[in-house]
Amino acid sequence: MRCLFFNNTPAHVHLYKHTVERLEADGHDVLVLARGDEFTESLLSYHDVPYETYGDRGESLHSLLWELPTHLYEMGRKARAFDPDVIFGIGPYAAYTGTITGTPAIAVLDSEPSLDHVVSRPFVQAFLTPEAFQKDLGEKHYRFEGFKESAYLHPDVFEPDESVREDLGVGPDEPYAIVRLNAFNGHHDVGREGFSLEQRRRLLEALSEHATIFVSDEGGELDFSSLEARPYDLHPARIHDALAEADLLVADTQTMVTEAALLGTPAIRSNSFVGEDDMGNFLELEDAGLVENIGEFEAVLERAEELLADESAPERWERRRDDYVEDMVNLTEVLSNIALAYSETSTDPVPVDVTGPSTGTGTGRGEGVN
Repeated sequence: MRCLFFNNTPAHVHLYKHTVERLEADGHDVLVLARGDEFTESLLSYHDVPYETYGDRGESLHSLLWELPTHLYEMGRKARAFDPDVIFGIGPYAAYTGTITGTPAIAVLDSEPSLDHVVSRPFVQAFLTPEAFQKDLGEKHYRFEGFKESAYLHPDVFEPDESVREDLGVGPDEPYAIVRLNAFNGHHDVGREGFSLEQRRRLLEALSEHATIFVSDEGGELDFSSLEARPYDLHPARIHDALAEADLLVADTQTMVTEAALLGTPAIRSNSFVGEDDMGNFLELEDAGLVENIGEFEAVLERAEELLADESAPERWERRRDDYVEDMVNLTEVLSNIALAYSETSTDPVPVDVTGPSTGTGTGRGEGVN
């Protein structure tokens, strides 16, 4: 069986890395096509995932549009040469490649505001989304219990490495928090915002009174010379170990908040997505007591300091996490089973249990992903 995966961001590397490993271990042929990007390629190399690039990552929407024809050409050329039986991706690129090669494409989505599902809908074989996804994508829509992050943070596939404390330079019992700051330069971030530069400074000053602070700054804008905080400078592949040991995450990003929740680490999320029309996964995690979505900055400051002062908070979050993940699927198992099913046929419905009914006519459990 020949399986093609698109890895356009670091999050995509994590989503598919264990599925790629399993398929290769079973003797199947795998091709990973990646967008040229320092962090994406660093993660692929760290996890020994063989890959090819189809073009570099644009730093703006304009550059992305300018480079798109070249990217599409390279995707098509490489995909035709590989001749896959099934393609996995997030949306448009997988849909395009599946269309020109006549190959079934499976899109794994979790963001309702994104236009990926709109562009891809006519061309993909199936959409896989979390049960919490709030849109109905029709008869091709299959839901699973969990999140995209369940592919790499399910207890069956992830075991935290406590040695990360030594690598970070913190003691065995030293409290620390991670602050994750978004660059808001993706096409899905247009019109969105998080903490301002002044709010970032105030946040770090306040939190540093209670714990050691590490900052993961996607935009690289912070000047640490005047801040009581350290840059998170371990390899990006160690971030989940660091999150698992942390006492708190405060972020204006998305993915890392879900990761903290599934690791049992208290997490505060604040950006302009927060509100009545927020994404379903964050609303569900808030209902489970694993994430706090707070729009007002002053409330973020107050709650963050409360959590760092509460020595029992990490234990409460771990208990809630343990209860929550009892019903969560190992998404790597689901993706691997879908891929393996296509080694037998790419025309008939593929019976794969994704556990959980869809609001569309494709019901997920026991139905064919067709």
